[in-house]
Amino acid sequence: MYIKQNKLLLATNNSGKLREMSVLLSDLGLEITNPLAQGIHLEVEESGQTFRENAILKAEAFSSLSGLTSLSDDSGLEVDVLDGEPGVMSARYAGPNASDQDKVDYLLDKLRGVPFDRRNARFRCVMALCSPGRGVVIFEGVCEGIISEEPKGPGGFGYDPIFYIPALGANMAELSIESKNSISHRGVASMKVKEYLASIV
Repeated sequence: MYIKQNKLLLATNNSGKLREMSVLLSDLGLEITNPLAQGIHLEVEESGQTFRENAILKAEAFSSLSGLTSLSDDSGLEVDVLDGEPGVMSARYAGPNASDQDKVDYLLDKLRGVPFDRRNARFRCVMALCSPGRGVVIFEGVCEGIISEEPKGPGGFGYDPIFYIPALGANMAELSIESKNSISHRGVASMKVKEYLASIV
């Protein structure tokens, strides 16, 4: 893997992911950039059946267009009692233009009447790192939790307000960004990315 121009492009248009990933990777010694800063306007169709497939699609597309080493993230929520839903459909589970609140409300409605001890879930993140002409390296992170019966906390985004972490006694949206990054699926995957990049930069 070769880091062109000592620059790493975060291959996403999601503002929440950009914010978290920028913080997580800030001490790498690389210039962290994003599509908007590079004048890139690209929406990649997430046609894969798995997080891995979608992460690769996005990393390759942004890397090819920008000529830069690109890091993508495909992640979502898996609820056991729903047979792993919403999974790769997490962002579109409540419809293509649903807000974060819409997604939370829709999932809670699907789980109405399900007891707390059967609401086990996990956030899963797959990151793909791609340099032009040099293939893709994959990293994965998982965070286990339980879907709470009501939203709590002002922070985070997506399903964070209803993702309860027993070890911390709090929902993910109640955590500081530092606490969240230390245990989240994206934080775990990013740590693996940092270890890999530190070994080659």
